[in-house]
Amino acid sequence: MLLTRLAEERLVKLFRQGRTLGSIYRSLGQEATACATAMALGPDDVIAPMIRDLGAMFVRGATPLELFLQYLGRATGSTGGRDHNNHFGSVARGILAPTSMLGALIPVAAGVALSFRQKGERRVAMTWIGDGGSSTGAFYEGLNFAVVQKLPLIVVGESNGYAFSTPPDRQMAGGMAARSQGAFTLTVDGNDAAAVYGAATEARQRCLDGRGPAFLVCETFRMKGHAEHDDQRYVDPQLLAQWAAKDPLPRFEAWLGRQGWAPAPDLRARLEAQLLATAEEALAAPWPDPATLNEGIFSA
Repeated sequence: MLLTRLAEERLVKLFRQGRTLGSIYRSLGQEATACATAMALGPDDVIAPMIRDLGAMFVRGATPLELFLQYLGRATGSTGGRDHNNHFGSVARGILAPTSMLGALIPVAAGVALSFRQKGERRVAMTWIGDGGSSTGAFYEGLNFAVVQKLPLIVVGESNGYAFSTPPDRQMAGGMAARSQGAFTLTVDGNDAAAVYGAATEARQRCLDGRGPAFLVCETFRMKGHAEHDDQRYVDPQLLAQWAAKDPLPRFEAWLGRQGWAPAPDLRARLEAQLLATAEEALAAPWPDPATLNEGIFSA
């Protein structure tokens, strides 16, 4: 979770320096939903994250260097400079690349889960969706298919307060959990990493037992605007203050303390230094050769 937060902070610095080629879509305040759910998976499971689920990608082995190369549009990035955010995946790590078409990955993840069942493999697929994305047709179609077919799919609903600038009560009735379509549904404090991990572990076991998909609703909050170009003026400052007090990182550190554990006191400083060096390495990487513009596409 700390790596996610600090990596995004470094990206914001690069954005403000005019060095990134796209905007930055932060997960500030909701890192626990991505990290703790992904941590509950097995090594052979597959994830289909969204743009705010960078933490899940780190859990599955994606690196800060890959991230920075993407945002900086360098030739050695996963998409060769053709995409400028975390829209990259890795078959070897079980990561399906995020996409801007919100909801579209749910039918894809359901198809992956179907393949597991057809091949008799004890594996699950996990994907994420936000408040606004749960209003798309793909969300309903994909989750309904998984429910009817009793597939080993976990859909993590990141109820983070806003669909761009629209609060949930202006675009849905009954709350996010009401959209489960018959899937086993768990609602959990999305800023409590231990609770999220426990709920995701339960959901995964149900899937492995052949009891069908799970809809895990994590109640959290997006502490920044939709992206860095959004000043979040539509959010009540008092509401932000309330959620800032529920920050998942200090809460998890306090939980660790109650278990008799503690992170290394220099952890933040070490990670910041590593990320700075990694960003400099990415900045020194080559730009794409314009002659390769038509490579790797369907038609030219």
